[in-house]
Amino acid sequence: MSTLSLPRPRLGTRPGTAPRAAFGQIVRNEARLALRRPVGLIGGVALPIGLLIIFSQLPAFKQTLPGLGGDSIFAVYVPVLMCFGLAMLALLGLPIPLVSYRELGVLRRLSTTPVPPSWLLAAQGIVQLGTAVIMTVAIIVISIAFLGVPAPKSPAGLVISFLLAAAGLFAIGLLISAVARTSSAVNVIGRVTFFPLMFFAGLWLPRALMPAVLLNISNYTPLGATVQAVQDSMQTGFPPAAPLLVLAAYALVFGFLAQRFFRWE
Repeated sequence: MSTLSLPRPRLGTRPGTAPRAAFGQIVRNEARLALRRPVGLIGGVALPIGLLIIFSQLPAFKQTLPGLGGDSIFAVYVPVLMCFGLAMLALLGLPIPLVSYRELGVLRRLSTTPVPPSWLLAAQGIVQLGTAVIMTVAIIVISIAFLGVPAPKSPAGLVISFLLAAAGLFAIGLLISAVARTSSAVNVIGRVTFFPLMFFAGLWLPRALMPAVLLNISNYTPLGATVQAVQDSMQTGFPPAAPLLVLAAYALVFGFLAQRFFRWE
């Protein structure tokens, strides 16, 4: 694993410049490591974009169903695939390197240097969030420019929905990294969390076709609320308050729990 190389402060540097430079170096190191171990890029970017293109070519996905409000199956799956990529990055891409760093003693060694270990967490969050932004923008641009999906009715609602979804899911990912003791454990916990959440997001059965009981459960899951907010932003207008409040609650509750239980050693 590459070590963190921090720039030495130069004479005459303004106060605060050296810490910013050191943090920037950590972010760049984490970005390089993410490129060398492209698990997150494959699962969080390449896979959802690949599925988007494959689904667009299937005749069955071009059909419109009365239960979908006149939308094609493909149009319904666009926000689902955005959730797929975001969940992969949050539940696996974020916690796996953090747990690996703890196993290898990187976080403990950082605590003996002027660099706070929390900087490494923040750097990982920035790298994964940047990857999620690239994935989301790519899916939206490809869908609109090449696959005939209409432009979002509420771009502001889409941005707010994405940010709240990222906050909620990344908080869950941090909690997974807090409770998982080994890299093997984080893989298992992340995948066990991922598949039920994707079911309620509508990956196997579109939310509009779910029985009332499943739909009500889906509305209170992070990915179900994300699909609802993103779908409304793309198809009708600014999303209602309910899914946004659900996502904000996940961010606050799981963020608090992650902070409470996270271990540096």
